[in-house]
Amino acid sequence: MTRVSARCSRRFVLIAGVGAAIWRSAGPALAQGERPAEASQTGNSAEDIDMTGKIALVTGSTDGLGRAVAAALGKLGATVLVHGRNRERGAETVREVEAAGGRAMFYAADFASLDEVRALADAIVEQHDRLDLLINNAGIWTDGSDERRVSRDGHELVFAVNYLAGYVLTRRLLPLLVRSAPSRIVNVSSLAQQPIDFDDVMLERSFSASRAYAQSKLAQVMFTIDLAAELEGTGVTVNSLHPATLMDTSMVEKAGATPRSTVAEGVEAVMQLAVSKALEGRSGLFYNGLREARAHAQAYDDNARARLRALSVELTGEGRTN
Repeated sequence: MTRVSARCSRRFVLIAGVGAAIWRSAGPALAQGERPAEASQTGNSAEDIDMTGKIALVTGSTDGLGRAVAAALGKLGATVLVHGRNRERGAETVREVEAAGGRAMFYAADFASLDEVRALADAIVEQHDRLDLLINNAGIWTDGSDERRVSRDGHELVFAVNYLAGYVLTRRLLPLLVRSAPSRIVNVSSLAQQPIDFDDVMLERSFSASRAYAQSKLAQVMFTIDLAAELEGTGVTVNSLHPATLMDTSMVEKAGATPRSTVAEGVEAVMQLAVSKALEGRSGLFYNGLREARAHAQAYDDNARARLRALSVELTGEGRTN
């Protein structure tokens, strides 16, 4: 393990859809249109879906929400590509998916390194002839420290792991997703959103863990909107969501927060975007739990999204600016 990865392990937790785990510290920067989730309006449940022969990649799926989503997909008969850093937990998740009725295999990659993200994407493209579902779920949050850290590529760590890694992975898997259409991309974001300061994206002048998390989550939503427009007509849809608030995970417990929802609630929300027939052909949306909502205003600012596109290409060498 490299020094950066070791620091990552001590200071941060690889989480699965932490949602608004920094809800209390985000304050007024929470997304506009915040509303409590209601019963699903999709008209069908995940139980009605058969994913036999379908392949799904769930990042950050060795713990918490991601692990539960992987098992839910296995129950539908899917082949689940399990991702994480810990091989032992990865093996446990594979067994869980298989016990639920699906097939699974584990891929190790540390999202603090874009080279490892690229290697993950390349391995999937080489080993699989289709990809029907990509759930960008992996992310990090602080364990209480407010110390700024950097990725192996020299980028602010939270932005690198929560946004840049998913951006690179998605970009490199797009040809496979398009060939497998109809296919879906689900970006697990949060209601904890703060506007990106493009003069200090890496927070070198003013760092706080809550701000780092919130701007990375807004970046995911902005990417979702742009990518939906780019993929129009390809049969690939992309949507983002806040799955649930402070789910009852070990990560939330270690942070000293009181759970406000269950992992099961988060799974239902993610699975709705992942497999619901009511979402067929619908793209570029943001959901708060089970219902469509509005993200932060910056997500709908064409100029801001153009700046994020240009920055993403500059930092990763992937994608396009128009």
